[in-house]
Amino acid sequence: MTEVTRTDDSFHVFDTTLRDGAQREGINLTVADKLAIARYLDEFGVGFIEGGWPGANPRDTEFFARAAAELELEHAQLVAFGATRRAGGKAAEDPQLAALVTSGAPVITLVAKAHDRHVELALRTTLDENLEMVRDSVEFLRSQDRRVFIDCEHFFDGYKANPEYAVSVVRTAHEAGADVVVLCDTNGGMLPGGVREIVADVLARTGARLGIHAQDDTGCAVANTLAAVDAGATHVQCTANGYGERVGNANLFPVVGALEIKYDRRVLPAGRLAEMTRISHAIAELVNLTPSTHQPYVGYSAFAHKAGLHASAIKVDPDLYQHIDPERVGNTMRMLVSDMAGRASVELKGKELGYDLSSDRDLAGRVVAKVKEQENLGYTYESADASFELLLRDEVRGSRDRFYTLESWRTISEQGPNGFTGNEATVKLWAKGERRIATGEGNGPVNALDQALRTALEGIYPPLATFELVDYKVRILEGQHGTGSKTRVLIESTDGAATWSTVGVADNVVAASWLALEDAYTYGLIRAGLEPTE
Repeated sequence: MTEVTRTDDSFHVFDTTLRDGAQREGINLTVADKLAIARYLDEFGVGFIEGGWPGANPRDTEFFARAAAELELEHAQLVAFGATRRAGGKAAEDPQLAALVTSGAPVITLVAKAHDRHVELALRTTLDENLEMVRDSVEFLRSQDRRVFIDCEHFFDGYKANPEYAVSVVRTAHEAGADVVVLCDTNGGMLPGGVREIVADVLARTGARLGIHAQDDTGCAVANTLAAVDAGATHVQCTANGYGERVGNANLFPVVGALEIKYDRRVLPAGRLAEMTRISHAIAELVNLTPSTHQPYVGYSAFAHKAGLHASAIKVDPDLYQHIDPERVGNTMRMLVSDMAGRASVELKGKELGYDLSSDRDLAGRVVAKVKEQENLGYTYESADASFELLLRDEVRGSRDRFYTLESWRTISEQGPNGFTGNEATVKLWAKGERRIATGEGNGPVNALDQALRTALEGIYPPLATFELVDYKVRILEGQHGTGSKTRVLIESTDGAATWSTVGVADNVVAASWLALEDAYTYGLIRAGLEPTE
């Protein structure tokens, strides 16, 4: 593991995704996952990466062993997490403190009790002994040439119950040599005003360097973190995408975005802020969770505009309805076309797709009218850019782009003697003057239709061999009609280089799926550079 020299130690961005974030329900990281995430976090430029609790479980012990051999950290220092020594013992003889030293991590975070009731009920020791546990543990690790941060667990609740004792824990850790004392809102119940007031008081009474660790149980973890910074904290503990126990932790990306952009405080290496969206999504994929589309700064919808009023203003100046230029954080502005669309929305969306509609008001008006008409039937284009682009091309060209002429399609589902359900589809069409009939089988009628259409056309249009359906969503639009309700289908397709989404609406799911499939194939072939033939 490469030694890291930080030129500016005045403010810490401390990430605990690999420990606290991993406690989120549904996340189960392998050692390889943890190493990969650590590389992403270092690439982003955080100062500290808390890797886990060596000695507490085999996975974390293995992580630190492999990190020493495999991690080449450019910006971050690796941190090992543990607890103060046991009550009644000696730090120099404590096996779990020894495991922290053995981990090789240059920085150690120790969790300490700062709530008097937790000391007496959970640790089952005296308040004085708890202070001695803090002092002895910090002094021992300092004697081992380790930098020490102290996490004061349940600090804010402890401060409210017994402020003198909570402050005495901070003072003791500071005097023993802890570089940072972190005030933890472990239950996540604090609000920004209270955090600001308490942090300011503790700072004034102890002179310690303070950090903040905020859980998000009130939805205020990011706000509480920034309130602590306002009060003088210079160390923020966060997790990527806000992962963590219960509802999560302070989200690394909005915190860093606020510090860099709103506070004008340089907490990342130059140029790294623009990697924020990519890093957020990459980590989400690694933990096998869909990236949140509505996450601040990095969400797919963070700079998406739908209302016509917004679009009219954005056409004049994008900053009128955006708090920052999305490119600063590696994101992009998107225009959503819907029944709320006005001419400005369509012109901006057309420009995004490569069509200049600003000089043809009649054309833009026709597109707006067509969108409203289609959405009244149940279509949605805000999640189906490819279908919207085809609609736009139809209006520009005055006719529908077609690579074949459909004669008919049908599907059959049958029940076998052993309960097996078979699905078969037949497609009849004309392409380049040739009548083609193809049959396909699949694990459902839509899959069978896809196979039949692919079989009918692949010999004529070779690029179809690269097409793949990667997502399929069904929405019932009129619930009061039960199984006879109108159905909307969204299909996401890929050619291996890009993805596109299409939509179909009909009175049954198979017919709606066929319409979405037709758009998907048509758009993909246009994208492949082929010209419509029908």
